[in-house]
Amino acid sequence: MKTAITLVVSPVTRERITHMLKKYIFFADKVEIQDITEQTSLFVLVGPTSNKIMEALSLADIVGQPYGSHKHYNVNGMPITVGVGNIISEEGYSLLMSPAAAESVWKTIIGHGAIPMGSNAWETLRILQGRPAPGKELTDEFNVLEANLWNAVSLNKGCYKGQETISRLVTYDGIKQRLWGIRVSSPVEPGSTISVNGKKVGKVTSFTTGKRASQSLGLGYIKRKAASEGDSVIIGDDVEGTVVEVPFLARQIPPS
Repeated sequence: MKTAITLVVSPVTRERITHMLKKYIFFADKVEIQDITEQTSLFVLVGPTSNKIMEALSLADIVGQPYGSHKHYNVNGMPITVGVGNIISEEGYSLLMSPAAAESVWKTIIGHGAIPMGSNAWETLRILQGRPAPGKELTDEFNVLEANLWNAVSLNKGCYKGQETISRLVTYDGIKQRLWGIRVSSPVEPGSTISVNGKKVGKVTSFTTGKRASQSLGLGYIKRKAASEGDSVIIGDDVEGTVVEVPFLARQIPPS
């Protein structure tokens, strides 16, 4: 549909977002919201060989296009939309198609060396990249600027839900905590306290061991004045940690 916009959202939040959007449709608006989850399949390619797979699908003209751009194609006679980048990384692609098209696309992807990623591996990659997730880093307890998602908001566009709150936080320097990566010496549990000099300054929201012990990483919110990149913290009672920047959050650009 030429007059349609497709939103790709988290499975965790799809019902909530659908309900929220419907609340803002006025009686005379010619707008209809449909949940088309069951009519779509989404594949995400991550990694440096993603370009080769695009070439194998005869979609090479999207290689090198700006992050966030997309194009519509036909693969084996069926429509497919390809976006540059994905929800975790700028390196790779997102492929949206019908379930009917998914089988042949999947076979081509796997046939050219792509490795299927299970939910546990995806969660590990998400944390190592520093991508906030609904229900973990993205809850009503934290706002979008505390999550450091500067690229997700605008300070100068027209009126939108939450705009006044965002503007006040920026104008009056009201951002009191920030999401960081935390390199830890041993496993920690989400919800564990983060302390500096015996004082609670935040909490852990996610944790993964990574492929090696040295890659054990947590995500957590820390009060702005308490610690920043390179500082030492204590998780729980005695686990030592170091505050680190993570790739996804490092790409967020606050206003100058």
